[in-house]
Amino acid sequence: MSARELITENIDLWTSTIKAKNTQGRGSSKKRELYGVKKLRELILELAVRGKLVVQDPNDEPASELLERIAAEKEQLIKDEKIRKQKPLSEISDEEKPFEIPSGWAWARLGDHCDTKTGYSFKSGQYVDEGTFVLRVTNIEPNGKVIKVDNKYIDSLSAETEYNRFLLEPDDILLVMVGGSLGKIGVVSIDDLPAVLNQNMWRFVRFDGVDKNYFIHGLKLINSSQITITKSTHGHLSQGDYLSKFFPLPPEKEQHRIVAKVDELMALCDQLEQQTESSLDAHKLLVDTLLSTLTDARDANELSDNWARLADHFNTLITTDYAVEQLKQTILQLAVQGKLVPQDPNDEPASELLKRISAEKEQLVKEKKIRRQKIQAISADCQVYELPQGWSWAQLGELVASEDNAMCDGPFGSKLKTEHYIDEKGFAVVRLGNIGVGKFLWGKEGHISKKHYETLKNNHMQVGDLIVAGMAEPLIRCCEVPPTLGPAVNKADCFKLRLHGCLEKKYISHYLNSPISKLFAAEENQGMTRQRINLGKCKAIPVPIPPTKEQYRIVDKVDELMTLCNQLKTQLNDAQTTQLHLADAVIDNALAV
Repeated sequence: MSARELITENIDLWTSTIKAKNTQGRGSSKKRELYGVKKLRELILELAVRGKLVVQDPNDEPASELLERIAAEKEQLIKDEKIRKQKPLSEISDEEKPFEIPSGWAWARLGDHCDTKTGYSFKSGQYVDEGTFVLRVTNIEPNGKVIKVDNKYIDSLSAETEYNRFLLEPDDILLVMVGGSLGKIGVVSIDDLPAVLNQNMWRFVRFDGVDKNYFIHGLKLINSSQITITKSTHGHLSQGDYLSKFFPLPPEKEQHRIVAKVDELMALCDQLEQQTESSLDAHKLLVDTLLSTLTDARDANELSDNWARLADHFNTLITTDYAVEQLKQTILQLAVQGKLVPQDPNDEPASELLKRISAEKEQLVKEKKIRRQKIQAISADCQVYELPQGWSWAQLGELVASEDNAMCDGPFGSKLKTEHYIDEKGFAVVRLGNIGVGKFLWGKEGHISKKHYETLKNNHMQVGDLIVAGMAEPLIRCCEVPPTLGPAVNKADCFKLRLHGCLEKKYISHYLNSPISKLFAAEENQGMTRQRINLGKCKAIPVPIPPTKEQYRIVDKVDELMTLCNQLKTQLNDAQTTQLHLADAVIDNALAV
């Protein structure tokens, strides 16, 4: 099977195999990886350097003769003192060869047909406002292109005289050899010049007969299969060790044919990627539009009709993780709008519940057992939708338990600093990373000593308290303190919320995790580069309160539907895992031929 046939006959596999990323961030493109197309690109490059991408021509000059010419050229350059003499590289034994290559090819060590030169450690005091561009590691993008951001320059006369040996030329190939970008490859274009090479990178000195793009493919092979690229800031590539890596070298003419075929197939991959992204974006829009017909329904009858229409196409609509998550958000929004369960006119109105809570607190204020809270009345502008009969608007701060510090932010300043944390497991400090949407995320908490814990009494948390995120997206997401956490306090970037016992805390949790609450939180957002809300504004967030009995009915229905959503997500993940394995298997079989 040819490489083109491998692509075209498995298009559905390449385009449908999508992997969720672990990173968090805005935009669906940051949360998904087109795994099938990514693996296809890797396969194309692997086939290229194994000699399986184009047919061999017996009339081509063998690579062994090319290496002889390069050796003679190197010897002359050494005599002319244009390059330094390398330590002799050992022959590659048959046992060392990673795979079989075609007739006419030759296994070589990288240093057999290139050399490297390092950059210069320019100091900040040498930088000027204008002059010759200093190309640094940060100027190389993952795709190899050079970008000019946060540009640094040195004096042009100095670049041409004192530092001329670091001047770059068009088509120079660079490799990062230190730090977190270890192994990253860059290619210099004429638009990047004039420029000098900074430290932490090598510039390859290539000889006639090795195609620039094929050379890059060979470097990628080395990086992927012969070294461990570490993200550690202490990572370092040894020049001698790197130049000793194995490099499969085809005849010169075949190199050009390989590069042309790779370009052709990568263009096909670009098309597949674009089509897949467009299809995913179209599906996302369809999901958003159809689910909005549920939340926009005017009454229960219209909601029922819209749900029935949606259910007919459920299997074709809810087919991605994004769709499942949006369905969950839709369920929460319907719940807090009073559209998920029917109202019972016999239920005691929420206004009576709120009166009792208010009266209880007022009495405790008179008895000087608690302090009076400062609560502002909710304006009509905050009531973004009409509540069902028997519901009432309240503010979050009105719903807390009848005790001081029932809702509070974490300790600031000297009360809780980095040096207070201990290595061994002690008393937990709940941090922002622990707060998932409706679930506690283990492993992010810190620990302090019992002695320090006792100094933070206002922040002591107990089972059943809610933890609310005061920073980072999604803002005011919340979860419950788990029963196995033990004694704990909240950190400054999250709020402790202890609700009044007359309220169903899971209903309040569902509300804070719903799209409706996020609208209110966004209006109060004070962050410039990162979303944040202070305690006072969080207390003022409006909350739609149903009658007590309806709160429990809503929670039961939400739990039931969320269980179904989680089952659906598990099925999707299982199917996705199967596709990932299938894509890997197809590639393994292609390489085994």
